[in-house]
Amino acid sequence: MAESAAAAGQSSSARKSGVPVFVMMPLDTVKTCCGSGLNHRKTMARDLAALKSSGVEGIMVDVWWGVVEAEEPGLYNFEGYMKLVEMARDARLKVQAVMSFHQCGGNVGDTVNIPLPRWVVEEMDKDQDLAYTDQCGRRSYEYVSLGCDDMPILDGRTPIRCYTDFMRAFRDHFAAFLGDTVVEVQVGMGPAGELRYPSYPESEGTWAFPGIGAFQCYDKYLLNSLNMAAEAAGNPDWGLGGPTDAGGYNSRPDDTDFFRQDGGGWDSEYGQFFMSWYSRMLLEHGDRVLSGAASVFGHEPGVHLSVKVAGIHWHYDTESHAPELTAGYYNTRRRDGYLPIARMLGRYGAVLNFTCVEMRDQEQPRDARCRPEGLVWRVAAAAREAGVGLAGENALPRYDDAAHDQVVATAREERMVAFTYLRMGLDLFQPDNWRRFASFVTRMSQAG
Repeated sequence: MAESAAAAGQSSSARKSGVPVFVMMPLDTVKTCCGSGLNHRKTMARDLAALKSSGVEGIMVDVWWGVVEAEEPGLYNFEGYMKLVEMARDARLKVQAVMSFHQCGGNVGDTVNIPLPRWVVEEMDKDQDLAYTDQCGRRSYEYVSLGCDDMPILDGRTPIRCYTDFMRAFRDHFAAFLGDTVVEVQVGMGPAGELRYPSYPESEGTWAFPGIGAFQCYDKYLLNSLNMAAEAAGNPDWGLGGPTDAGGYNSRPDDTDFFRQDGGGWDSEYGQFFMSWYSRMLLEHGDRVLSGAASVFGHEPGVHLSVKVAGIHWHYDTESHAPELTAGYYNTRRRDGYLPIARMLGRYGAVLNFTCVEMRDQEQPRDARCRPEGLVWRVAAAAREAGVGLAGENALPRYDDAAHDQVVATAREERMVAFTYLRMGLDLFQPDNWRRFASFVTRMSQAG
């Protein structure tokens, strides 16, 4: 089994006091056209050296499925990533490698477009039910639907097998760096690399903050699972589809009968059945992918696994927590939806990486009913109860002292094992931003 979350926290403490800071690399660090080169390579060594001089522990980089295994199944090109890892080693920086099995493009912060591998897209074109689908028939090509996890629909392999084979190829290519330079493998689980459904896509103006999003359970594979669950529950009519009164992507909770505060369908017997099924399917997907990751990296000393959970903080100050529900987190004012996730991660010694750590309640628009601080507290409590390490990220680029103060306070109070800063680029190296960032890194080193 991979190094436990507790051991991961101890190893971080052994490297340096406080909370180690990593910095996300640009989304297109490796050239997307071929995967063999690096963008901005002439300035890369200088930038990495600057990060090291500030006290940064390492970098995080997306290892894109759509770049490495782009053209043919089983043909992997890690050349560009090898160059980056070698540069990180030379700069004496650690690497968090993200196994990014999702499309880049269409979500918050996406500045480039990297589709899924060509051969995967071709299969999805032939059978569009391989894509997540909403009640209006809109298909999402961000990530293969979890409804077909165990079906040999990708050139004779199941999606889970594809993910596991990819991680095994990564391990074999980077064997000489594992544990010394590559110290963490973050396992992609869904859109934006997060364990969730693609319930709030920004592409083509489908969703805008603070909309509640939409359930993604209308491909034939997930509908078949829902139908079987409903039959087993003795209510076959419940298996015909998701709630019909849950509004649309940009609705507010009280605009809908399903999510409204008083007598909403989410709290009915049917609502509890549906949300239990919907969230369980996501949890089982995470377990399957993480089981594959543990089989690959489980005996690699000095390498731990992590999984990113989305910080869905809008409408958190309501009864139903509608945006969390559509994303697959069965978390309401009366139910903890994060403890089951944390316990699943605990079975594999994986760290729970959570976003929106930089946000304060008072900064958010009142009509969005946001409570990011309360959400972070609840997730941190779930991690503690499950005995897993908690790591953090900022959800949006922030270079101001207020955001830094919030991260430092949360890191200290919640005993975070690491923090990853979004993101390296020209803005970070602007003199005032860089001065504040360097001070932030120093403060994090004292936050243990």
